[in-house]
Amino acid sequence: MRIIFAGTPEPAVVALEKLLASSHEVVAVITRPDAKKGRGRSLHPSPVKALAQEHGIEVLTPTTLRPGTEDGDNLRERLAELQPEAIPVVAYGNLISKDLLDVARHGWVNLHFSLLPAWRGAAPVQAAIAAGDDITGASTFRIEEGLDTGPVFGTVTEAITGTDTADDLLTRLAYSGADLLVATMDGLEAGTLEPQAQSGEATYAPKISTAAARIDWAQPAFSIDRHIRAHTPGPGAWTLLDDARLKLGPVSLTEGIGKQLHPGEALISKDAVYIGTATQPVQLDRIQPPGKKMMNAADWARGLGKNAEVRFQ
Repeated sequence: MRIIFAGTPEPAVVALEKLLASSHEVVAVITRPDAKKGRGRSLHPSPVKALAQEHGIEVLTPTTLRPGTEDGDNLRERLAELQPEAIPVVAYGNLISKDLLDVARHGWVNLHFSLLPAWRGAAPVQAAIAAGDDITGASTFRIEEGLDTGPVFGTVTEAITGTDTADDLLTRLAYSGADLLVATMDGLEAGTLEPQAQSGEATYAPKISTAAARIDWAQPAFSIDRHIRAHTPGPGAWTLLDDARLKLGPVSLTEGIGKQLHPGEALISKDAVYIGTATQPVQLDRIQPPGKKMMNAADWARGLGKNAEVRFQ
């Protein structure tokens, strides 16, 4: 089946690799334009573009898909020439205009990293961890005008462990979801798949802002643990020490340390750093001071000097 793949970040690379290895013909890739990165702010291609170029596949990088714009109109012209039968999508990152939804016979088929209608939106993996879900998964569905509301072709499930960060979970889902996406393309080509309307109560996972990643030490320890893991590695859970913003790595839950700590109050021992919450303290394992790399929390604390009083806000 002739397909055009739409995707941008690293998790989408796995799906493109699987599609390239399948019986389907990837005739082009749609991805976001090159972005400035690093200290030099030089332009870098998206991970999907880099892979497509390695395989000699045509890459389309419109800044917008809106009709009436140069980029949008050029894309429509090229899609009409390429005549894809389906357009699989993984984390593309651009709104798809209504008139484009019918360009391919089987439509635009999105791989979403949740069990729809749970966690519709931009950050389903982070939302599932933060909410304490035991099970999540991935779904393939036909894109329509609503936010992740289209009928579902198939799902796979994935258990969430008590130590999973967003990166851990997303990595596993990228692989199982990629297999699901290929199977969905196979089923569409064979004519054996009929999408089913979503059922159940919808929940939503909006894009995460830096402000939303701030740690609230007045929350229970289990909630803080989930919050930090959900925002690791990006955008990174953070807290304030005086006026300095520090990113924190995952914490360890404790059974108690023999001393009551107020929320945000730190107790520094020879080999560990404990921080108070609304319930029991948590042990801080990793910390990233401003302008530095992530480091061992005990090493960071020793650098503060003896009798240092630390209270995170």
